[in-house]
Amino acid sequence: MDNRIQLISDGDGLAVIGNPADVEHFLASKGLLSLSMDLRLRRLGPLLRAAAGVAEAGSAITANSGRWVKLTKESAQLVKEFGLMEGKTPGVSYAMVGKPGSISSWLKIANGPGSLLTSPAMLAGAAGIMAQLARQHEMSEIKSYLARIDKKVDDLLRAHEDAELGKVFGTTLDIESAMNVLNRIGRVDDDTWSTVQARTHTITDALGWALGRLDALAEGLESTTRIGDLARMTKEAESRVEELLAVVARCFELQDALDVLRLARMLDESPNTLDGRRLVLKDDRQRRRELVSQRIEYLMARVDTAVGTANAKVLLHPRAHRAVVGSINQIGAAVADFNRPLGIESGRRSLETTRWWDAARDPAQLKHAGAEAGRIAAIGTGMAAAGAAAVLAGRAALASEEDDEQG
Repeated sequence: MDNRIQLISDGDGLAVIGNPADVEHFLASKGLLSLSMDLRLRRLGPLLRAAAGVAEAGSAITANSGRWVKLTKESAQLVKEFGLMEGKTPGVSYAMVGKPGSISSWLKIANGPGSLLTSPAMLAGAAGIMAQLARQHEMSEIKSYLARIDKKVDDLLRAHEDAELGKVFGTTLDIESAMNVLNRIGRVDDDTWSTVQARTHTITDALGWALGRLDALAEGLESTTRIGDLARMTKEAESRVEELLAVVARCFELQDALDVLRLARMLDESPNTLDGRRLVLKDDRQRRRELVSQRIEYLMARVDTAVGTANAKVLLHPRAHRAVVGSINQIGAAVADFNRPLGIESGRRSLETTRWWDAARDPAQLKHAGAEAGRIAAIGTGMAAAGAAAVLAGRAALASEEDDEQG
């Protein structure tokens, strides 16, 4: 396979397989070598033994190496550039490229003898390994996120009064031990798997708890109309939202690890069903992402309602208004930090406080402020209300005079 490499994409990542020097040269020429990971093709051994009629392909594969890179804007360009084709393996596309003759650029070429791409079984096996690497990459991103925000997730869960949530800490220890076994011996034995296989419900219970608390926060913000209470609640929500998102991230990390362990075991014990399991786990992961994305969108929609409440009261409560907007921007930043390692789109921009002078020119703001001043007077604080109304009237008159001068 001189100067020929095979490209495989499963929608999450891109695998490059061939002679080690050619693989590295190709990735380096595209600026992706430093971002790539070893594909560890030797893990296809069980599949080689189980699949009939692929001895030649297996021999060619084990004599070569592969590297995997997460599908990003840059790596996705390769998929487009070389026109990867869909095959019989669902969700997987492939192509072979090379440097025929004296041509220096990489070109798409026809599949050759011993190509991995001629064997659906081997293609499915490679896709299974790619799925594991995608999960491991996400786990690494989540670990970096949790370290960066410095939230002691396990401490939060253990300190909670719900005993079921405390079990997440034990689940974490068991799964980390199982991952260590996989990394050291290259497989998941029966004893290791029996320890972790029933841990899914612990993770999903913790995920449901965290999302439920986010919903409760959202509803509390939406139902609060008093600006002082809103400033207090949004300030408290800053830290609380970040803590809850950290718990959600830990749940994703643990579920990713379980998926890696399950795929590794399927590759070793039941390679013929590996592809079906890969697709099921991919669907499950996408549903979890969509669920979390929906709950976060719900939270931010309620946050926007809180901003509207604060903006409407900026004339009488400018300091509280600034506090609310500042806290909500912190919540938005926490959500963006959370979204990044999970690949969830986040296009929210920071909000700016409404300037008092601009509000003073807004008839709707003046009408609302006058109504609130009247309400305060009606409940026995007429002097304070009258004073506030006088200040508003005076400042509004100054704004009007400025407009007349500019006109």
